[in-house]
Amino acid sequence: MREFGLGLGIGFAAKVFGSKGPHDLVLTRFYYGWMLGDVVGKDRWYRGNWEVVQEIFGGGQYHPRSRFVIGETTILRFNFATGTRWVPFLDAGVGISATDIGPPSLGSVFEFNEQFGAGFNYFWRNNRSLTLQYRFIHISNAGISEPNLGVNENMFYAGVSWFF
Repeated sequence: MREFGLGLGIGFAAKVFGSKGPHDLVLTRFYYGWMLGDVVGKDRWYRGNWEVVQEIFGGGQYHPRSRFVIGETTILRFNFATGTRWVPFLDAGVGISATDIGPPSLGSVFEFNEQFGAGFNYFWRNNRSLTLQYRFIHISNAGISEPNLGVNENMFYAGVSWFF
């Protein structure tokens, strides 16, 4: 099974892991996912399936000043098979980014991103869902250049997904 989706997210700065700036973001994302194999944990609470998701995102910082952010992330997701219209999931991923946020938080245009979060799909049809998700996003250059305080975000996404 495959998944295609799009979403819009708003993020608020998280001053953790060295980040000190108030970097608030708005991002649009497009993603394509591949379900990996059959359902695991058939009679367990964690019954579900693994999925690899390739995501492209773009948007910008809206506070304290306007800046661009684009990137891609490869995500590993676990979808919990509930047998209902509600399918919760957990995911985590890493990727590359580009931004002009710059000093004092970031020292280069090229950055890495690490993300993890939780969400759910609500299927209003057999192959279409409303997707809501929280993600924590960390953007930094892994010490390639200074400064490297990073940008940390609490992102809240809403979107739609098609399964085929």
